[in-house]
Amino acid sequence: MGKKEKAKERREKRLQEIQHLMTVPYSDDQRWWSKETVAVVTGGNRGIGLEICRQLAAHGVTVILTSRDPGAGLESIKFLSEVGLSLIYHQLDILDSSSINRFIEWLKENYGGLDILVNNAGINFNLGSDNSVENARKVVETNYYGTKSMIEAMIPLMKPSVVGARIVNVSSRLGRLNGRRNRISNAALREQLSDVESLSEELIDTALSTFLRQVDDGTWASGGWPQVYTDYSLSKLAVNAYTRLMARKLSDCREHEKIFVNCYCPGWVKTALTGYAGNNTVEEGADTGVWLALLSDQPITGKFFAERREINF
Repeated sequence: MGKKEKAKERREKRLQEIQHLMTVPYSDDQRWWSKETVAVVTGGNRGIGLEICRQLAAHGVTVILTSRDPGAGLESIKFLSEVGLSLIYHQLDILDSSSINRFIEWLKENYGGLDILVNNAGINFNLGSDNSVENARKVVETNYYGTKSMIEAMIPLMKPSVVGARIVNVSSRLGRLNGRRNRISNAALREQLSDVESLSEELIDTALSTFLRQVDDGTWASGGWPQVYTDYSLSKLAVNAYTRLMARKLSDCREHEKIFVNCYCPGWVKTALTGYAGNNTVEEGADTGVWLALLSDQPITGKFFAERREINF
């Protein structure tokens, strides 16, 4: 059996394990949440985001499904109501500061804050063997800067609790720093981004600005950036780095005011983002995100997960 066949066999075995774990109900001891627990999910109108909303609501959490397009969001709320789930909808464009501010005021007035934030909203314009950077700026602005804006906006609203509030960022293995494939070829930059103690927003932003400047002047292909879905991969690399940075900054929060932030890769999921060409179902793709949001054991922070297992950045 070759390496590809062995890797495929391991992946299928792990997916079978995940499928089993998904059927195991939480015990009373594990259920720290209640109907008073509020979860906000961005990009919740379709795909993985919609499934994360469905699973959280099925577990008894109060879920606020958000989307840029009100029509699509309300249609998703209607769909979930038809399967017996009651969720709340609010319009939210993570690239529009006025939209975020309106959401903040509404959330404070109606719920007093939130306990769980799932940053799922994201875009990708490349499929198959495509690697266009025509929409690179929009991809980076949405996937990284939009996620960053939401975290900055929601942190002051996260409710104090014994178990701590949770932030889950939907990311991708394509954004790994030290993967065998698709990594940044600049060893010095990789080392800087790997050192969580010296990691900074300025470093992340500078790397992205350099890439976008090279896109504008046509030199990005020789810049040593990831070779597959370059703009998407780099945007997710930035999300991963920012996850680690925020985990470090939030580690000083007082007891009962803790906020745990992690990211995860849902895998190659059959959604519009992949042209429905993935290996995993949306149920499987959403599972680790929901698991992280509801984790009841000793909380963890600043880590990267896939299939309920920690993986390297």
